[in-house]
Amino acid sequence: MDETAHLSASLEDYLEAIYQIVNKRQAVRAKDIAAELGVKAPSVTGALRMLAEKSLINYAPYDIITLTDEGNRLARDVVKRHSTLHHFLKDILGLDEQEAQDGACKLEHAISPAVLERLISFIDFTQQCPRVGTQWIQEFKTFCQRGTMGADCEDCIKDCLTKVTPRQ
Repeated sequence: MDETAHLSASLEDYLEAIYQIVNKRQAVRAKDIAAELGVKAPSVTGALRMLAEKSLINYAPYDIITLTDEGNRLARDVVKRHSTLHHFLKDILGLDEQEAQDGACKLEHAISPAVLERLISFIDFTQQCPRVGTQWIQEFKTFCQRGTMGADCEDCIKDCLTKVTPRQ
């Protein structure tokens, strides 16, 4: 389906909103989407028509809105991008909740699948590598707040240098 290969950021937001509402309440109406996204009803109607034309939703005015299989797949993809980016921005980079949420909303529409997969691998690495772990992330957050390296950094650097410097 070439038509659905690229959706605008706005249409992705509508798909994501429908998906989120379905998971909360099962039934979705245009007014629910307007409330979720903070937009006016005519904007919702236009977006729903476009999504229906692309066979991503089942839509008739004043009726319940459902995702098609393809719409559900694309919506899950948007949600995955958003949640991964939110986690990275909040838990790895240490941004506050609102900034992480806003950043994830903007970035989710631009990130390529390859970059997303690499980011997921990096997050997994930070959670599994004993040399990285939570202490490393906390040191990064401290660095961001103070602008200086922590006291443990010098010892860590020395330890790393002994591992990579050839012995004579």
